[in-house]
Amino acid sequence: MSTALKKVAIVTDGACSLTPAQGKKYGFEVAPVYVNFGEKTYQSGINLDAKEFYSLLRASKNLPSTAQPTAQDFVALYTQLAKKADEIVTIVISPQMSATLQSAEMANQRFTDVPVHIINSESVSMGLGMLVIAAARAAAEGKSAQEVIQLVEDIKQNTSVIFTVETLEYLHKGGRIGGATALLGSALSIKPILYLKDGRIEPLERVRTSKRAVARLLELVDEKVGAKETHFAIFHCDIEEKARAFGAQLKSNFNYAELEVFEAGPVIGTHAGPGTLGVAFYTLTG
Repeated sequence: MSTALKKVAIVTDGACSLTPAQGKKYGFEVAPVYVNFGEKTYQSGINLDAKEFYSLLRASKNLPSTAQPTAQDFVALYTQLAKKADEIVTIVISPQMSATLQSAEMANQRFTDVPVHIINSESVSMGLGMLVIAAARAAAEGKSAQEVIQLVEDIKQNTSVIFTVETLEYLHKGGRIGGATALLGSALSIKPILYLKDGRIEPLERVRTSKRAVARLLELVDEKVGAKETHFAIFHCDIEEKARAFGAQLKSNFNYAELEVFEAGPVIGTHAGPGTLGVAFYTLTG
């Protein structure tokens, strides 16, 4: 092998709210999550996009279910990537929410062509997505696998994910709710604000209206970052206009290094439900 820089490939799973097509744009690969509507199984971002998903969701009497990518799905990706990469960094959803980490570890045991490093993001949606985008950028700049891993760990320690949902029904039925079960007895008019803590979805507080929930999200961001330069990713489930308006508020109130709006996609839509609005954000000092 020449003394040229080693090429690092980045892999994630479909719980990152980014499709395989978006992954190509940013420079990483996505192992899609399976979404099951009754007897029919789809791969999110492959043969099921967000628009089709919400159409199916509204027409379905029963909630869909999801299944993590298989070990073989990861092996297939790794095999392709090994043709052009010297090492692979895989960043996956929190194991408190999915068995994806287990699939990735099983794949790693089977795959020996190039070294694979697996990182538990302890996150989901754009909390995971932002780590993957940052990792892909670092890899594109020629950073080593260890440098990429260190960057991801640094961002991970400084990332917050807060969001509000229209109803807790989806999180409750999907078993992804953590301690937020305590909110289930609330009046329907109460809007929960949730956050990610130690890889789990936990309740933060309750407010009375959707409007107040959005205002509270802004206050919570302010408490965390103040005037610091911050990376933002807004995610939503089928409420793009509202998400863009929220983004405009963030832009006018905060010092942002980047700010993009993302449709959270079928995986998050299955477990959080339409009307979900949230923000993942981090600051890096030094």
